[in-house]
Parts: sequence; structure tokens; C-alpha cells
Amino acid sequence: MNGKATRDAYGETILELGRENPDVFVVDCDIGKSCKTVEFAKELPNQHVNVGIAEQNAAGVAAGLATCGKLPFVTTYAVFGSMRMVEQIRQEICYPKLNVKIACSHGGLTPANDGASHQSIEDMGILRTIPNMSVVMPADYHSAKKLIRKAAEWQGPLYLRFTRDPIPFMYDESAEFEIGKAVEYRKGTDVTIISNGDMLSVCAKACEELERAGVSACLLDMHTVKPIDRDAVLAAIERNGRIVTVEDHNILNGLGSAVSEIVAERGKGIVRRIGVQDRFGESAPYETLLEMNGMTAENIAKTAAELFNGAV
Repeated sequence: MNGKATRDAYGETILELGRENPDVFVVDCDIGKSCKTVEFAKELPNQHVNVGIAEQNAAGVAAGLATCGKLPFVTTYAVFGSMRMVEQIRQEICYPKLNVKIACSHGGLTPANDGASHQSIEDMGILRTIPNMSVVMPADYHSAKKLIRKAAEWQGPLYLRFTRDPIPFMYDESAEFEIGKAVEYRKGTDVTIISNGDMLSVCAKACEELERAGVSACLLDMHTVKPIDRDAVLAAIERNGRIVTVEDHNILNGLGSAVSEIVAERGKGIVRRIGVQDRFGESAPYETLLEMNGMTAENIAKTAAELFNGAV
């Protein structure tokens, strides 16, 4: 596969940001090797704090640094950076609206054989419900590098979610991104597929299958789950009103739910949600886990085609 993990983009970009700005700090939770911050720690030790396996403390330390004008990136696994830290994120970071970034690897089902304990399928849903928090998941290595830089410019709490394993390149180095602004990855008129993260490449294959079947699919990269690009969703409703959401996350309270909220408020359109089917993951190869939850190009294309043909 021609691609790289988005956690690699984080490791490279956070080091670049640290070199450029001495106020950029990494607050590590003792898994720098997995989260790609080892080089940052070696080169910029005065901008690196390892709190050990103590995620709640990491949130508090980062909050303290932010009150002193620093720009801290808490770095850990997604399961810990969302759920183990959630009270501290809410009380110490989001309530005072401090400028803390939470950068997490191993999002979604990509931990695969590590099993349910390491597969973070609830994180974006949990964090998007907290006031003042923004939630971002890049679709590939190049978009991750750009969105990490945008996150550093963003004022306020922000959650960045990365993959453990390589995923295909979807963009080149010239692509530009804005937090809260979807990218129209592919134009289409009959149905709209809205996705993000590692699922975007799978959706692109589904669009090719649909094209061969005579169905024109628009594909949106909704890399920002919150603040979601409401205008892009409204445009999809007006264009054809047929929307399929695809996410490496529980179908409850994630991207699909965020899109469905807009559709319900508009009172027009129909949504089909594809993702983890409100179940825990299992220890299995990544592709097997995707198939178990219908997160395949074949099922995405089938669902979109049924929607286009009027199946309800």
C-alpha cells in the first residue's frame, strides 16, 4: 500500500512546531514510542514532560502550562486520551476554555489485534458533547500534517485522532485544509457519502463501484466532526437528500449522528449510517473487523445504491 500512518505525520509535525515555537510542549503519558514523540523528547527536552502512565495528571499539567501561555499537546492512545481523561478534560480544560490540544494515536479499530481494550470507538462521540471542544480526524498522512498545524493555530481545546497503521495517501502535499470546513473529495449528483479518517479511502473505492453501476456519488471528507461543516451537509440535502455516513467509530454520537442532527433539523433528506454497530471490538485483523461491521467498499456501495433506488 502506498501510504503512511497519521501518527507518523504527528511525530514529524509536532517536532517541526516545537522547533519553530518554544512555547509548544508535549505532555507524554509514557508511550512516546507508539505515539511518535521520541524524537521531540530527544531534541527538545525542555519542551517535553513525561508524566508517566497518568493520563488525568497529563490533562492537569497541560492545563497549567496553558495558563502560563504555553501550547501543550497531550499525547497518548485515543482510549486513554478520551475516556480516562474525560473528567479532567471537561473540568480543567474545556470549562475554562484553555488552549490545550489532545493528540491521540490508535483511534478506531486500527489497533485491531490488540482487541476491544485498545480500540477507541467512542472517543469522538464523547468529546464532541463537551462544550468548547473541537474534534478532528485527518484522512491521511498529508492532511494530518496540515490539520495538526491548523490545530496549533486554533484557539481553544481540540482533539486530534490518528491511526496506528498505515492508510493510503488521499491527498498530496499541496492540499489545503481548514478546521470546520469539509473537503469535496469527489463530485457527484445522485447520492452523498460523508466520511473521515481511515474510512475515506474505503469510500473512494465505493464511489468507483457506484460509478460502474451508473450511480454518481459525491464524497465529502468531513475531517472536523465538531464544529461540523453545516453548510456542506445542507448542500448535500438540497443536492439529492440521500446521504450515507461512514466512520471508524460507533454509529452512535459520532459523525453519523452529527450529520443526522442537521438533517432532522432541516426536516428533509434521509441518512444511512455505516460504522461500528454499537458493539465492542474484538481481537482480529483490521480488515476482518471492518467486514464484521459492514465497513467495506462493497457494503458502502450497496447501501448508497439502495438509497438512490428508493429503498427505505
